[in-house]
Amino acid sequence: MIVITGGGTGGHLSIVRALKQELILQNEKIIYVGSAYGQDYRWFGDDDDFYKKYFLPIRGFAGKNVFHKILFLVSLAYSLVYLSFIFYKYNVSKVIGVGGYSSAPSSLMAILLRKKLYLHEQNSVDGGVNKWLKKYAYKYFNSFKSDHPYPINEDFFTYARSREKVRTILFLGGSNGASFINNLAMDMSEKLDNLNIKIVHQSGLKDFDKLKQFYIDKNIDVDLFAFSDDLPKIMNKSDFCISRAGASTTFELLANGLPTLFIPFPYAIYDHQYKNALYFKEKELCFLKRENELNDDFIYEIITNDFKELSDKLLNSIRANGAKEIVQEIL
Repeated sequence: MIVITGGGTGGHLSIVRALKQELILQNEKIIYVGSAYGQDYRWFGDDDDFYKKYFLPIRGFAGKNVFHKILFLVSLAYSLVYLSFIFYKYNVSKVIGVGGYSSAPSSLMAILLRKKLYLHEQNSVDGGVNKWLKKYAYKYFNSFKSDHPYPINEDFFTYARSREKVRTILFLGGSNGASFINNLAMDMSEKLDNLNIKIVHQSGLKDFDKLKQFYIDKNIDVDLFAFSDDLPKIMNKSDFCISRAGASTTFELLANGLPTLFIPFPYAIYDHQYKNALYFKEKELCFLKRENELNDDFIYEIITNDFKELSDKLLNSIRANGAKEIVQEIL
């Protein structure tokens, strides 16, 4: 039996989903272990592809105060005891950790019980759990630091296309939405509408109602949604994207051939979003600005470009079958 563990954010969870789908194709039975907090349950609470699912009372600890760190240690101790029975009952032989605080208990249990531990790090900078545990891992995967292709849902390649002129802009704030990008979309909406450029906008749940009312009041026709499982199709309809720079998002956009301006979340741990986007900026595959560097004139200038050359370059920059290659190594 194989355990996949990790989550907290959409970037981690998209890796879980990609690896899960490939493992199922190989007729493997999989147990998922995540957190009762974060987004883990929303993604996989009703997912019947897993043989079993467990959501533990484990919370994040990075950047937290002393009380929350103590709470983490208490919940970690409880989770380890609970998992010892799970590992024994289902004869777990391998653990795949994709990072995030919810991966800590199962990854530690793999080490304690001498099971093979495989770690996948999404970002260009190791997250806290993976940084601590990778020296114990049987295998460590990181597409920024090795030749392993990133585990991307194949639909992002299927719905990829070459772009030229910008007729539709996608504002993409990540699975939780991003207030800065939401406000930027509102600030730009009237001028974009006057330029006959269609707006597609992922808002996140928190700002959805406010944005819906704003676009109604301004009488601007916008494709607005809080969250969607159809991002490959949504990207396919777009000609340019303004996005945060979580690792999964960056690879998915490049795989889709969609020219993108990345605006990293300025408070990301270890500044990993900026470093993710910088990796691709140095390869001339994207545009990159920090929030405090950005102005509307810069955006209006770049969206007048013809993106045929860049888009074609993007289509050849990312290899498919990342999940398949990783799973083959694990099995």
